Amino acid sequence: MRYEKRTEVRPGVAHPFSVVVAIDFGTTSSGYAFSFTEDPETIHMMRRWEGGDPGVANQKSPTCLLLTPDLRFHSFGFAARDSYHDLDPEEAKHWLYFDKFKMKIHSASDLTMETELVSVSGRRVRAIEVFAHALKFFREHALKEVKDQSSSVLEGNEVRWVITVPAVWRQPAKQFMREAAYLAGLATSESPEQLLIALEPEAASIYCRKLRLHQVIDLSLRPMTNGLDLDGSRPFDSSFRQAREQLRRARHSRTFLVESGTGELWSEMQTGDRYIVVDCGGGTVDLTVHQIEQPQGSLKELYKASGGPYGAVGVDLAFEAMLCRIFGTDFIESFKAKRPAAWVDLTIAFEARKRTAAPGRANSLNILLPFSFIDFYKRQRGQSVETALRKSNMNFIKWSSQGMLRLSAEALNELFQPTINNIIKHIEDLMQKEEVKGVRFLFLVGGFAESPMLQRAAQNALGRSCRIIIPHDVGLTILKGAVLFGLDPTVVRVRRCPLTYGVGVLNRFVERRHPRDKLLIKDGREWCTDILDRFVSVDQSVALGEMVRRSYTPARVGQRKIIINIYCSDTDDVIYITDPGVRKCGAITLDLLEGATAASVGDKERREIRATMQFGDTEIKVTAVDVSTGQMVRASIDFLSN
Repeated sequence: MRYEKRTEVRPGVAHPFSVVVAIDFGTTSSGYAFSFTEDPETIHMMRRWEGGDPGVANQKSPTCLLLTPDLRFHSFGFAARDSYHDLDPEEAKHWLYFDKFKMKIHSASDLTMETELVSVSGRRVRAIEVFAHALKFFREHALKEVKDQSSSVLEGNEVRWVITVPAVWRQPAKQFMREAAYLAGLATSESPEQLLIALEPEAASIYCRKLRLHQVIDLSLRPMTNGLDLDGSRPFDSSFRQAREQLRRARHSRTFLVESGTGELWSEMQTGDRYIVVDCGGGTVDLTVHQIEQPQGSLKELYKASGGPYGAVGVDLAFEAMLCRIFGTDFIESFKAKRPAAWVDLTIAFEARKRTAAPGRANSLNILLPFSFIDFYKRQRGQSVETALRKSNMNFIKWSSQGMLRLSAEALNELFQPTINNIIKHIEDLMQKEEVKGVRFLFLVGGFAESPMLQRAAQNALGRSCRIIIPHDVGLTILKGAVLFGLDPTVVRVRRCPLTYGVGVLNRFVERRHPRDKLLIKDGREWCTDILDRFVSVDQSVALGEMVRRSYTPARVGQRKIIINIYCSDTDDVIYITDPGVRKCGAITLDLLEGATAASVGDKERREIRATMQFGDTEIKVTAVDVSTGQMVRASIDFLSN
């Protein structure tokens, strides 16, 4: 097995594509944006959605999907929510409503094409179909809008699609998104380059390079004591009023202009300046550390992506846990099952009120309980909701005669604090790492970054060590960055490997170095089995276009396929594929019939196949060639059918 490592920098993107459409598929909300390649400085945002919530920016749509009882697509977003809400409770039991389903892909450790999702009413369906329905909805919407804005006739293969995923997602989850996109008709396995997977915080970082000073809020510019400004006023107020006004104006115009070079904030940065982007989404918090390379402004990743399930959904789950403590878990479960639409109503009511939670808030936060909740509780338990509250001894929640739960500041803290503490602790731990020390800027992006509760906590904990910057359109930062990434995927020039990857090989057995239980005698020779031949190591820097090559020979003449198992590990100190912490995570398949003439298959000569792997992109890719004929061999890499 030969090993050579060469760096090949790819030429700039050839432009067969005339438009780039990015889909930001979020846990709580999703959206799309696009740009024509001949006018890359203009990003077009999608239309505002019908049926949006009052007081919430409807630039994105809630990630909810409704399927009919016979599993056909019915609606997505606000329309799905409203239609589900209007169904008769008896009828609703047969319909399939899904929300926040992206988290299932994050948490599934054994993700496959067969992984199932459970709808609110308890019915199961393959996850890949749910994702494909949602992506197909966006495909149709986006294409219609692109065609409305385009002067020429668009062919399907002129569109490059970009789908965003958390940077902390592993290969199976990224491949799952790609397969769902193929099912939805965004691209095909024959033309994989038509679809790019973008990493959320990386996309945000690409957009932040373009920012001008009036497009950000710099939390660090205001001195504070005890969480109050020195003049005693509440912090952030005036800058937030300005930001909100700007955002309101921006919402009415659906085109954004971005700097052709890099923005003013970046011109303050020198080559080598480091910054962290913290993407606070609905499901996950995702961190990436970048360094800027001047003058071209390309980016280099300094430390492997990190993060965890600390998104805004954590606050919703804390609210649900609070309801369980007051009314009993069995009651809440039964209410969800018997009155699924009313349960969704309650979560929406909380979601809208949650956004107004701010530190130092004097008045309580009121959440309206649906009438069916109050009625159902009385019938099930023979007592009133008010009595349940009194008996629960949760003094920081009161009942108002208008049918509302009144949450005091203390109750809000209890709901927000665990999630926010996780986020802050993660950032603090990251900033202790050698590669990350000396970070000058911290960018907070993603929908949860709009929360004053999170902003205040970040400012108090981290404001002394770096400047905390929040882009005005914080919920759309990733979407815009994903469009820019689709226009130029070479902007991130160096990435870090999240894991150690390799394959198991036989090496000559060396006495005293290799354990006896690994000894294999074959044709009179002594071999050591199970040695990990590593392709890349965890946190290794890999440049874009850098190749790892290996040569393989079929074991038998006339063999049709070579299947090579890939192993991975979170650490770098592994020697054998049987070591603790090493797991089989995928397989490379080399199809020997393709590109081989009938004569050469039957040949006595054993063929040498050279496989080339690329680890510097957002996904791992493989190609292969038959050394004797120079012909390409069909090669694929699979992380899903493990």
